[in-house]
Amino acid sequence: MYAPAIIAAWCSLLLAPVLGAVTWTATPFNPAAVPLAVRSPYLSAWLPQGAGTALNDAWPTFWTGSILGWAGFVKVDGTAYNWLGVPSVPGTTFNKATQKSLKFTSTQSVFVLSAGPVDLTVTFLSPVEPTDLVNQSLPLSYYAVSAASTDGKAHSVQIYTDISAEWVTGDNSLTANWTTTTGNVLTHQVQLASQSQFNEVGDHIQQGSAYHSTLNTASATWQTGQDTVVRAQFINNGKLANTQDTAFRAVSDRWPVFAFAHDLGSVTGATAPVVFSVGHVRDPAIQYIIANNGRQSRSLFFWTRFSTVASAISTFLNDYANALARANAFDAKVNSDATKISSDYASIVALSIRQAFGATEVTVSRTGSGFNTSDVLVFMKESLTAPQNVNTVDVIFPSWPLFLYTNPTIGKQLLLPLFEYQASGQYPNKWSVHDMGASYPKAIGHNDGRDEAMPVEESGNMLIMTLSYTQKTNDLSLIRTYFNLLDQWTQFLITDSLIPANQISTDDFAGSLANQTNLAIKGIIGIKAMAQIASLVGDTARSSNYSNIAASYVQQWQKFATSSDGTHLTLAYGDSASWGLAYNLYADKLLKTNLFPASVFTMQTNWYSSHANAFGVPLDTRHTYTKSDWEIWTAGLVTSTSVRDLLISSVRKYAADGKSSQPLGDWYETTDGSVEGFRARPVVGGHLALVCIVPRARGCGLF
Repeated sequence: MYAPAIIAAWCSLLLAPVLGAVTWTATPFNPAAVPLAVRSPYLSAWLPQGAGTALNDAWPTFWTGSILGWAGFVKVDGTAYNWLGVPSVPGTTFNKATQKSLKFTSTQSVFVLSAGPVDLTVTFLSPVEPTDLVNQSLPLSYYAVSAASTDGKAHSVQIYTDISAEWVTGDNSLTANWTTTTGNVLTHQVQLASQSQFNEVGDHIQQGSAYHSTLNTASATWQTGQDTVVRAQFINNGKLANTQDTAFRAVSDRWPVFAFAHDLGSVTGATAPVVFSVGHVRDPAIQYIIANNGRQSRSLFFWTRFSTVASAISTFLNDYANALARANAFDAKVNSDATKISSDYASIVALSIRQAFGATEVTVSRTGSGFNTSDVLVFMKESLTAPQNVNTVDVIFPSWPLFLYTNPTIGKQLLLPLFEYQASGQYPNKWSVHDMGASYPKAIGHNDGRDEAMPVEESGNMLIMTLSYTQKTNDLSLIRTYFNLLDQWTQFLITDSLIPANQISTDDFAGSLANQTNLAIKGIIGIKAMAQIASLVGDTARSSNYSNIAASYVQQWQKFATSSDGTHLTLAYGDSASWGLAYNLYADKLLKTNLFPASVFTMQTNWYSSHANAFGVPLDTRHTYTKSDWEIWTAGLVTSTSVRDLLISSVRKYAADGKSSQPLGDWYETTDGSVEGFRARPVVGGHLALVCIVPRARGCGLF
């Protein structure tokens, strides 16, 4: 029944013009921005690739778009080539290496560039290790460079790389200082001379230090100093001077850089990779509200194993081969699971994972003599232009499939700050709080109750996520400890979800609206979720009551929400000309609550099949834009494989359209694929929604 519209939409996808001037092989496609070093909100470096920008055609940028100085050169038989960044070095002569390929996976971005008769393979590895909280919490990222002769002859090869002080601040007029330590590991450490704990400028934390490190082999040299001076030293001599510039100054004053060089000697076959690490470390990491409006300073979890940053870096560098093997296994498993749905879907998932995890930090509280490893909380930065909220419930919710798939315990640890805070009695409203704080990394709550009000949205989200975690793990600790709070939110939903008052939902940019059909779905599923929660703890009377209420609400909701001609759900009750993505029905599938009749899913599938634009189905009839996470969630609820694949391929087409050079934005225009106002948000974790509902022996998950 969907064939004509599907054929037309597929033709749009297939016949769309190829954008940009890409001259290399891209696998699976050229994304708007390529993740280079993405481990935390403050270690987030990207190549703004756009319609076809090589690794040496632009400076890497922070997720906001501000430049992060990061340069690379190689000398081959005395001829210098630039392979990273776009440095200008007066008084020298060098060529540009030619990019031959780009491949990205869930954890890696791999570039191959030709430098005369030698190929360089540059692997940027940002480990994703959600089942090892020490490794996951390390704010360090690898890049490794190997060389191979392409003409069968031996060639003399030296490689060089540096970072600038731009890695430590959003204000380049501020003064930085730095040190270099030698030994088994060479490390440049750079930081602001005057620091401000828990404060940001331009989304850069004004606290802590950036670290650039490599193993101290016999062929390694190092240098700090003015960018043009240090780079010229390598270009002219093939090595660095092992000297420090101690004239500490503003970041933009003669642009200090922190460089390494390695002499690979005579190269024929592929060399072993030369491994570097970049990182950004601060302690404490998070300010957290506790009872009686107190404040607790929390540390990143890796400190439970390492007493110094130096020991963490040394272990990290020496573990590269093992880390790469673990990353390859992770990538292969994710790709295998996602490819069972489609290759387009697998490519979207691969681009999403580093971005989503890169907005999170795993923390632990300190005790008098160490750390309380039983007190692990995870914090998420919303990654918006403003405000930069902490643990926003309706940002965790769309990203939730990522955590269900990789390690649901991290999901629990994201919810715990919200539960702990509201159970302390400091939040005055009867519905769930919107977030843990208006400005990351200050998770200091909203004791005045004046957070952004999304009463039905957040209450439903908390109930749905809590039940899904409990179902996945059989861990009843959340529902037992916070049963009363969960029940309080349910009582609110009973009064306000069937006919929602005029309020905003997670799609707050679209404006407030009364009687939202999709919002009511979430509230009703939330009530049913509490029925199952009550059943799990043995409260059968409450479970039966809430189940009956939810079932009754669904029957009434169908009458309110269905258009007068019976062809689709409305955006708002009574407005038959309106409609939207009913993505909250996905939760009915995820939780297996089976609240909504199959006819609703079939009706919506039919509707979406004939209402897709070139880049997907609009979010609702108020605008022609959509959100990529909700497109994929909707793909998880439709009853037709063809419509599912149409939604998936629309998102993939947008992600590869070359019209943006920012980290993947989840909000975009369905008519032409142009990006709207969001970038680098963790909600892309929601792109894993489909691997969480496919039939398999153990359900959603890597384990």
